[in-house]
Amino acid sequence: MSRFFYGGGSDSDSSSESEEELYSDREEEEKSEDEESSEAEASSGEEDSDDEAGEKGASRFLRNVSESEESEDEEKVTVVKSAKDKRVDELEGTIKLIENAEKILDWAVISAEFDKLNRQIVKVLQSGPAPRIYIKTVADLEDLVNETISKQKSSKKKMNASNSKGFNAVKQRIKKNNKEYLTKIEEYQKNKDAFMSGVDEVAKPAASAPKVSKADRFQPSVPIETAVDDDDGFATVGRGGKTLQYTPESILKHLRVIVESRGKKNTDRHEQIRTMEKLLEVSQTPYQRIRVYLTLISTRFDITSSSSANYMSLEQWKLAEQELSTLLSVLETNRDFVVTEGAEEWEDDEKQPQPAAGETVHIPGNIVSYVERLDDELTRSLQHIDPHTAEYIDRLSDEKALYTNLVRTEIYAESLTSSEKTDPRQDSLNRVIMRRLEHIYFKPSQVVTILEEGTAKALPEHLSSNITPRGNAADVAALVQTLCNYLFRNSDGIIRARAMLCQIYFLALHDQYYRSRDLMLMSHLTENIANFDVSTQILFNRTLVQIGLCAFRAGLVYEAQTTLGEVCGSGRQKELLAQGIILQRYSTVSPEQERLERQRQLPFHMHINLELLECIYLTSSMFLEVPLMAQTSSSPEMKRRVISKTFRRMLDYNERQVFTGPAENTRDGVIMSAKFLAAGDWKKAAEMLGSIKIWDLMPQPDKIKEMLSQQIQEEGLRTYLFTYAPFYDSVSIASLATMFELPEKKIGAIISRMISHEELGAALDQVNNAIVFRKGVELSRLQSQIVTLADKSMNLLEGNEKTLEQRTQGMANAFQRDQGAGARGGRGPRGARQAGGGPRFPGGQQGRRPGGQQFSGGALGGAIKA
Repeated sequence: MSRFFYGGGSDSDSSSESEEELYSDREEEEKSEDEESSEAEASSGEEDSDDEAGEKGASRFLRNVSESEESEDEEKVTVVKSAKDKRVDELEGTIKLIENAEKILDWAVISAEFDKLNRQIVKVLQSGPAPRIYIKTVADLEDLVNETISKQKSSKKKMNASNSKGFNAVKQRIKKNNKEYLTKIEEYQKNKDAFMSGVDEVAKPAASAPKVSKADRFQPSVPIETAVDDDDGFATVGRGGKTLQYTPESILKHLRVIVESRGKKNTDRHEQIRTMEKLLEVSQTPYQRIRVYLTLISTRFDITSSSSANYMSLEQWKLAEQELSTLLSVLETNRDFVVTEGAEEWEDDEKQPQPAAGETVHIPGNIVSYVERLDDELTRSLQHIDPHTAEYIDRLSDEKALYTNLVRTEIYAESLTSSEKTDPRQDSLNRVIMRRLEHIYFKPSQVVTILEEGTAKALPEHLSSNITPRGNAADVAALVQTLCNYLFRNSDGIIRARAMLCQIYFLALHDQYYRSRDLMLMSHLTENIANFDVSTQILFNRTLVQIGLCAFRAGLVYEAQTTLGEVCGSGRQKELLAQGIILQRYSTVSPEQERLERQRQLPFHMHINLELLECIYLTSSMFLEVPLMAQTSSSPEMKRRVISKTFRRMLDYNERQVFTGPAENTRDGVIMSAKFLAAGDWKKAAEMLGSIKIWDLMPQPDKIKEMLSQQIQEEGLRTYLFTYAPFYDSVSIASLATMFELPEKKIGAIISRMISHEELGAALDQVNNAIVFRKGVELSRLQSQIVTLADKSMNLLEGNEKTLEQRTQGMANAFQRDQGAGARGGRGPRGARQAGGGPRFPGGQQGRRPGGQQFSGGALGGAIKA
């Protein structure tokens, strides 16, 4: 049995003693590195004697090596280096590689090692100042760069691609890097030997550094800040344990660090914002405040882009709005500093630009882009807030502050823009004016007047605009006209088209139908709207709908139905007006397309009431379709004519119902009114149509209901004449006036118009104050079949010609051109269509116009009569 498991008389005692000695030996081996190195230097004789004397129990089994191996281990001396020494050694190794590459001018290697050197120096600087060898390396490297530049100018020999790329990289970074060590580099260049013979400074340890327990070593480090908290007596430290304080001289350096970290991962932007807020407290000059505000506002916008939120938080938005307002105040007060896009950056962080008398300092930035971003973030937040809550109303009240900033930005951009049309800053002015126009074009005049008056009070008194001078808040139409005219003169493309649509929308909203219609026709936007972006197409649809609503309010039913038919007849009003998304079951819309659609949705306060829009469209269609159906009931050849397929479909669906109850919604009310009108009961139709509550949402609802009642009376008269004219020889105008409660002059005017348009075969007997109907010859069965056969023959002929052209791929046309006009009687490939311009009927009559001679026998009856 092994001696580990079986011992002498006292096994338990000896084993416990051996275990204690074993653990005590291990504890002695865990001493510090300094104690181990001192023990290694002791004499080997003493160690042997101690080991022999101390071998007891299990410890004697741990030594199982030969004497030769022990002597080799004793000859090796273990050198322990501190972390600082290791970093300096790595730094010297990189410097040696750079010096070797400088001898052969391998700029690719120099560039790579220079980047590595800058990463290593950051760790070295944490424990003390920059080593002298580093100062020597960067100074010599800058001299080599300058020497290489001078050689390239004198010689025509070019570097290869890799060398050229590396040289350009080093050239761009070396000057910026050496600015931090400018004093030491000058000292080195004055006396290189004396500088290198000096000794590097050693960082002094902290006076009373508290001991850190093992548990505290793994706690997260304190974020790097550069502010001193005088109230609590605590100071935040930066790299190297140095206490950093914000001073007016160091503001530009801190801003450069923040700007360079923009876009990098793991960047705490909230900490950067707190840093810049403290920089604002110590800033003294306007230039410092302008630079800090520009960076601060951009960083607030970056928080939204980096977070998962779809829009900017309310707190951050209000802070950004206040900071933009303050920035505009600084720029308006200090005209020596101008923020323009494309200006050169100020490179020297040690000193600030001091403009001389009459000189202007240009600072890179774009105020217009900031106010546009604020506008977009407000729109996004309104898109995501429930419009039926008080939160939406509170958020909408922020539009007043935004509009004030828009006007101030417009005045500032106007002061920078010259009168020349080629000025590159003209585009910024056009954009901000367009934004201002988009905030007022859809609002009633009373709302815009209140908004303009509030803005005039909020603006400083010394600010004034040449485009929109003060004192014109009451005349909103003149304000919109002024803004649009300026954009017409100084812009083109999308901005000009959007300005035109905004003006048309504003005119239609304020019941100026003929002006809005004429502007729409003169702009020719209907022909070119497909070439514009989606948002402009949405604005076009909104403008078109507003023109139709304006025509309806003016009592122009036909114009309203024609204008609204394109949007309402499609059944996609929500999508076309950007007021919602219709998710179909089998739609192939990708998530990206759906996201873009949601981004284009308009806020709720800009919506057009879709229920009111549908009601107006159906009512206009009813006034046109019901008389037309009565007219075509006695004229078989006109049955194909349909004005509104949507209305016809709803009417047919209602007539197919077995049980029809009272009207439950707006659509049912219009359909029931149409059925009463078709039956000749115009009073019930007017009562049903007037009972729809949606009319109360329109301005002046009493006037609208009066107009509807009058339209029902007129269309009821037309429907009655179309329906019962075949059964009358003459009708007294007085009896019609009593029946429909219309003046006799009005009835005479309506009948005269119907006779003039060939809708009614009759004549006015002014002596007897009556209407005399002309009885047409009724077609026999044979004549009706001949008319039907002629129609079918023409359709068959046209279908055969189209089929022939498709099969021969156009060869039939070429053959007929070669043969001349002899084929088919000299009438060309389309026969009767080219000869007469329309389908021919027996008797030589062409196809009748819409609403021809109606019940009097149609075209064939007219021919027989003649």
